[in-house]
Amino acid sequence: MSSSKLSISTAPFLKEKETTPNIMLFVVYTLLPVLGVSFYYFGLSAVMITLTAVFSCMLTEWMFNKSGDKLKSLKDGSGLLTGILLALTLPPGFPLWMVFVGGVVAIGLGKAMWGGLGQNVFNPALLGRAFLQSAFPTAITTWSDPNGGYFSFRGTNLALPLFQGEPVDAVSGATPLAQMKFEKVSTDWIELLIGNVGGSLGETCGAILILMGLFLLLKGIIKWRIPLAIILTVSIFSGIFYLIDPEIYPSPIFMLLSGGMLLGTIYMATDPVTTPLTSKGGWIFGIGVGILIVLIRIWGGLPEGVMYAILLMNAGTPLINRFAKTRVYGHKTTK
Repeated sequence: MSSSKLSISTAPFLKEKETTPNIMLFVVYTLLPVLGVSFYYFGLSAVMITLTAVFSCMLTEWMFNKSGDKLKSLKDGSGLLTGILLALTLPPGFPLWMVFVGGVVAIGLGKAMWGGLGQNVFNPALLGRAFLQSAFPTAITTWSDPNGGYFSFRGTNLALPLFQGEPVDAVSGATPLAQMKFEKVSTDWIELLIGNVGGSLGETCGAILILMGLFLLLKGIIKWRIPLAIILTVSIFSGIFYLIDPEIYPSPIFMLLSGGMLLGTIYMATDPVTTPLTSKGGWIFGIGVGILIVLIRIWGGLPEGVMYAILLMNAGTPLINRFAKTRVYGHKTTK
């Protein structure tokens, strides 16, 4: 009579094949085409900003790691992903030393101080960008037109820390959002889709962002409810104002394709750590982000509102989780 071996283990008994490092790296791979387009339009400046942001985030990640294995926190890929996303939210002529500071803040204040991966309340990349927006408002709102030379720096990339940069020969221009808000001049949606417009590195080529977003949805890396809620809310809410007066208010298509709308909707608003856990909560979160984007873009002091909309809803995520929690099977709904 043969005896069989009994394997005893603790829960969970069902485990997903996907790991955190695999998911992080997969998202990074989908960002490579976006980076490639930004490199094409903005050349060496885009390359250096990306490398500086990634180096800053990973160095800060390494410094805040309290475990014996200093490389442990770098292996999950979150520092790499945060650095790339931070770079994509910055203008091509942004000083590199400011990029470095933004990376330190993104990881230090956006992630490490909350306890590390999975504990943060706010999206780290957007928190770093928000700090740069408040600390260096002039530098972060100085834009360069695309196609200004592949092997030359733009704006004040090489400015020394805390020193007034020397004037440089660079072509600067307003973004489509700024032109619409302050001059009531709309940009053709084809140009926005292709991406040959001024703006941050991640505002180039909406077509690539759309394709990468669909790919992430099909692979199950991101949930569909939050992006759909944002897109529907922005389309309907902005469409109402556009129908009232199309000469003053932008069209829904312009609102969807301009600025950081696509980048924020696909890569920031879908962050599983800083967004609600339930399906109902996801709808609430997405609708809130969409409403805030339209309100800030139309009546706010700044032409863009994606960053603040997501961060504000990040702050409300704990309350949304409490309100939208699901009923435990066999128990009555608790208030």
